[in-house]
Amino acid sequence: MEISHINKKEIPAGEEIQIREIREGIFNLLKKDFPHLEKHDFITLTELNRYRRLYLTSLITQEKGELAAIDIDVMSAIQNNSILSENIQEEIEAELTLGQKLADHVAAFGGSWTFIITFFLFILVWMLVNIWFLATKPFDPFPFILLNLILSCLAAIQAPIIMMSQNRQEQKDRIRGEHDYKINLKAELEIKLLSEKMDHILVHQNKKLLEIQEIQTDYLEDLMKELKGLKSGK
Repeated sequence: MEISHINKKEIPAGEEIQIREIREGIFNLLKKDFPHLEKHDFITLTELNRYRRLYLTSLITQEKGELAAIDIDVMSAIQNNSILSENIQEEIEAELTLGQKLADHVAAFGGSWTFIITFFLFILVWMLVNIWFLATKPFDPFPFILLNLILSCLAAIQAPIIMMSQNRQEQKDRIRGEHDYKINLKAELEIKLLSEKMDHILVHQNKKLLEIQEIQTDYLEDLMKELKGLKSGK
């Protein structure tokens, strides 16, 4: 009778399993606990089944760990993308000089209904004062030459200020466009990376499922052998 390498006891007839018949994954697990184990050694069927269960447990645990690592990578990618895109407006505003900020405010006010209504009221009051209240000695009599000069000066000053603001807006749009391109490129690379990881996981899972199925087949074959042995013993 053969001697078990694990418990150093004689193996009952029909329960001896030679190491060379064991699958590589289970053999590696046995090798960790018994470094001197060789291919020609024997163990019992009960010992083999115990290490089969341990091996299946390790496969499932390893699979959970890989899935958890993938989840962490995905969350990290999403968080990095958020950090990349949330400070664009602050970065643009921080680069503006005092003159550029003033030009933006003047252009924003000059293109509003507040400016139009206010300036219309100013012209109306100017004309009423010179026609009605100061009819005898108006400071700007009809045809309101001083008012026309003020309007001309205002238009001459306002036009370049608005152009400065438009140039700043074009620069902002360019910066936003570059930033959007970086975000889109980063998202594309992340999607490609995640796709490759998912392909790797699917292939890896299929291999493990096939290995688990093979171990289950070994269980069934051992049971069939035991049933045949019981029938022949009768």
